[in-house]
Amino acid sequence: MAAKKRSKEMLTKELRALRRRVAELEREKHLQGEIDKEKAAAQHSLRERIKELNCLFGVAEVIERYGSSLEKILQGITDLLPDSSQYPENTCARVIFEDNEHMTSNFKTTKWKLAADIKVSGEKMGMVEVYYLKQRPIVDEGPFLKEERLLIDGIAERIGRVAERIQAQKQLQVEQVALRNMNIALREVLARVQDEKKEIGDAVQDNVDKIIMPLLHALEPKATPEQQQYLVLLKRNLEQIVSPFTNKLSKEFMILTPVEVQTCNMIKNGLATKEIAKLRGISPATVSRHREHIRKKLGITNKKVNLATYLSALMAE
Repeated sequence: MAAKKRSKEMLTKELRALRRRVAELEREKHLQGEIDKEKAAAQHSLRERIKELNCLFGVAEVIERYGSSLEKILQGITDLLPDSSQYPENTCARVIFEDNEHMTSNFKTTKWKLAADIKVSGEKMGMVEVYYLKQRPIVDEGPFLKEERLLIDGIAERIGRVAERIQAQKQLQVEQVALRNMNIALREVLARVQDEKKEIGDAVQDNVDKIIMPLLHALEPKATPEQQQYLVLLKRNLEQIVSPFTNKLSKEFMILTPVEVQTCNMIKNGLATKEIAKLRGISPATVSRHREHIRKKLGITNKKVNLATYLSALMAE
């Protein structure tokens, strides 16, 4: 009896041990199932992220390839969108910008839609749309993942920046063309002004030669020696009335006073210091000071340059 009792106790212990082991195996099996599920979910998420990264790289490549062709950029991006979705074989896409539409070859609208606005300088200019062609399980935003929402929003924002850049480039090109045309028109106007200026100068010179000079010649015999000097100086100036000397002197040396310009004119015409002093009714020392000031302003002080020669050369340029 004792042996039978011990055998029964041993069997009971073994049975309990077996039950515990079965329970442990069941727990391990359940845990392994959870691990497999998590592993599968992680692999799925990784594949989706890789598709999104490939899409972003593709968008950058399309923008670089087509440069300033917005039409080609938009179509290239549209063609990339389905491959970035969970179900590429059942996805279509469309990009609308202003009055133009860019679609995948299988495009059609359905009730399973994900969309994002395209904005340029804060103003809505279009939309990026992705459609599922068949019903799919509900996840974050209808059948779409939250990562798909983030991706399409990012692509719409990128399109807006590209469109803004291309529009700015086109505007710059238009302004450059307009500026070139304005420069051409300005040169033509300046050429006409120069022609008209020459015509006016020729007409003035002709009137001086035919009307004023005969009167001065008639006055010479009756003039005193001092008046004759004035007449000679007057005739020389009238002969050169359309000469660029005074204008050139005034433009290049704006710091000269009117008296200094008058003195320059007399020096150029060969008058000595005493002759200038006598004609102007001032002392020779004052004329000498004018000459010193003129040389200083013309930048020829302490240079071995004859002032009369310098001024004559200036007229000849």
